Amino acid sequence: MTMHRNDATKQFHGGGDRIADLIDESPAADLPTPDTDVPMVSRSVRLPLDTYERVRAAADARGIGVTTLMRQWIEAGLADLDDSATVSLADVRRALASLAHPTAA
Repeated sequence: MTMHRNDATKQFHGGGDRIADLIDESPAADLPTPDTDVPMVSRSVRLPLDTYERVRAAADARGIGVTTLMRQWIEAGLADLDDSATVSLADVRRALASLAHPTAA
C-alpha cells in the first residue's frame, strides 16, 4: 500500500489509523550498526573547500571516514592540552633515541 505525501499528512493530522497500518506493514529498516557504544553528538563545521579536500584525501589514504579522522585529530589535540596525560617510559626512550640518532632522509 503506497500513500502520497499530501495524503499521509492529511491522515496524520486527521488522526486516522491508516498511518499506523502503513507503519505496521512496512518492512523493518536496515539501519547501520553504530561504530561505538559511546553516545555521540553531531556538530556542523564549516571548512574551506581546499581544507576539506585535504582532510578527505588524508582519510581516504588511511581507509577511514572523514568524520572518524576529524574525531581522531580532535581527540589528539585535546590530549595535548591535558597536562596530566601519561606516556610510557619506553615511548620516551624511543623518542629521545631517535633525536640522538636522526635517520638520513
